[in-house]
Amino acid sequence: MPRVSVLTPIYNTNPQYLREMIESILNQTFTDFEFLILNDSPQNTEIESIVKQYAKSDKRIKYFKNEKNMGITPSRNKLLDLSTGEYLAIFDHDDISVPDRLEKQVAFLDANPYVGVVSGWLKYFGAENVILQSPEKDCDIKKCLTGRCCVFHTAAMIRKSVLIDNDIRYEEFYTPAEDYRLWARLMEVTNFYNIQQVLVRYRCFSGNTSIKMQSQMVCMGEYVRNQIADVHPFLRQEYVKGVHKGTVYRLRLFGIIPILKIKNNWWCLFEFIPVFKQRWK
Repeated sequence: MPRVSVLTPIYNTNPQYLREMIESILNQTFTDFEFLILNDSPQNTEIESIVKQYAKSDKRIKYFKNEKNMGITPSRNKLLDLSTGEYLAIFDHDDISVPDRLEKQVAFLDANPYVGVVSGWLKYFGAENVILQSPEKDCDIKKCLTGRCCVFHTAAMIRKSVLIDNDIRYEEFYTPAEDYRLWARLMEVTNFYNIQQVLVRYRCFSGNTSIKMQSQMVCMGEYVRNQIADVHPFLRQEYVKGVHKGTVYRLRLFGIIPILKIKNNWWCLFEFIPVFKQRWK
């Protein structure tokens, strides 16, 4: 039994992106894993051939193919059922994991048995080259989840026993915000942590699901957000206080050059030049 199952559904993936994604996992410093790749575009023989070529030289890759297109949420659940690892590393089909991603996440979960989900930061590349940060500790993450999805799915590792013990799976009704809904349910039963480092390079281009399904993502995300706020009104109140009074957003180019900060209702360029003050209702 491997320590980690890396779970990646693929669907008409750009062949070059697919190769880069696979190699970023095979080149991890942590090696005790199985790499489950599920093809939800069974008619696409090109990407099937690519995965099988890698699988021939590395037995950690296990290739599966749906008989017909099932959609992202059923495919994610199928990967959950196929996995045998203690920890589940979620990974999308066109992103790149940094070499020590798995090593850092396994070490953290081993040392913190009360944490069921650990994620980290994303570095956008392609259309945007910025770092998307997220709060570190459980209390701050759960406050933030009442306002937005601040646990990045493609960079997340989940303790599988938490899902099994609480009968939690992805829910198709909430697609394409099935990940946000998963975090909403896990809020009730476990703790979260975000490693304050870039773990995944996130490919930002017109073919992203988040771009292609933007309107559905916004609509369903708002639905999940309201559900969380209804269940956790105190956390929502604390989140709103932070929006009104504190620094809730910081954007830096390449993770170094400051571009934008929101603090004390002020929007500031380069983190110190006030541009305008937000009026909150």
